Amino acid sequence: MTSIRCVWRRARHCGLLVLALLFSVFSLCASTSAQAQGAKPVFPARPVRFIVPFPPGGGADVFGRVLGQKLTDKWGQQVVVDNRAGAGGNIAAELAAAAPADGHTLYQYNIANAISASLYKKLNFDPVRDFAAVTLLGSSPFVLVVHPSLKATNLQEFIALAKAQAGKLSYASSGNGGPSHLSTEMLKAMTGIQLTHVPYKGVALVMNDLLAGQIQVMFTIPGSAMPHVRTGRLRALAVTTARRSATVPDIPTIAESGVPGYDSATWYAVVAPAATPRVVINQLHADFTQALQLPDVRERLSAIGADLIGSSPEFLAQFIKSEIAKWAKIIEFSKARID
Repeated sequence: MTSIRCVWRRARHCGLLVLALLFSVFSLCASTSAQAQGAKPVFPARPVRFIVPFPPGGGADVFGRVLGQKLTDKWGQQVVVDNRAGAGGNIAAELAAAAPADGHTLYQYNIANAISASLYKKLNFDPVRDFAAVTLLGSSPFVLVVHPSLKATNLQEFIALAKAQAGKLSYASSGNGGPSHLSTEMLKAMTGIQLTHVPYKGVALVMNDLLAGQIQVMFTIPGSAMPHVRTGRLRALAVTTARRSATVPDIPTIAESGVPGYDSATWYAVVAPAATPRVVINQLHADFTQALQLPDVRERLSAIGADLIGSSPEFLAQFIKSEIAKWAKIIEFSKARID
């Protein structure tokens, strides 16, 4: 009897070992099969925060909300647009740079961040190293507009007039060190003209004085300029981008109007915190660029004067560096500084 019990125990023990071995083989096969089928981590696993460094209503906000809604539909997770205005985008950028690097916090990088790299003596983040590029979404030109009382119908006539009346013509901007201010300073640097800067706090106040003829010149976005150009209350001389804009194709560029190499635009990009895994960056890039191709997205964003791009992460990374270097030279020329 004792020997029978021993044999039974040994058989049961061997059976358990066989079962355990079979379970291990089954688990390994299942794992291998999942990998073969391209299984990948689930992203996003929760709502995604998309930090926009400007208040609601402007072009940056429109980009964020239009694309955010499309990605909400695609991901099945809410994309929450978080407007954090102030300090030329630095408040929002600092917040994004310090966020967990898992793709669930994104930042809308823009021209103001490239300018801030030189405009401010100190930043609490690095505008290059602290971010991982995803894609350059699009850009929008500035339009050089003048009051119709100014006797200049094209850029060359304007340059000649500005040289003849050195320092007597006033140009407006929406603030010291902003893109419209520095775009004008770039024109001054490349042509040798002298204009007097009158900074305002907000585009609405600028437009009122420009329409009244108290200010003669301004660089502004097509959405603000073109309604008044069409009614004859302002005259458009040129756009600032290197190539003509699809939104205002009849207006020549500054470069083709006699100032070769001139190139300035407001632009919108998506970045993530620096250590975000490449697999997440790749998915973000694919999903954002796919959304940019949707007809209703293109129609909505073109309506605000944007030319859509959808670049690779590598292109955006180099573009940011080139923009920082370009605006550093103009800031040095203009002596603009914000402490």
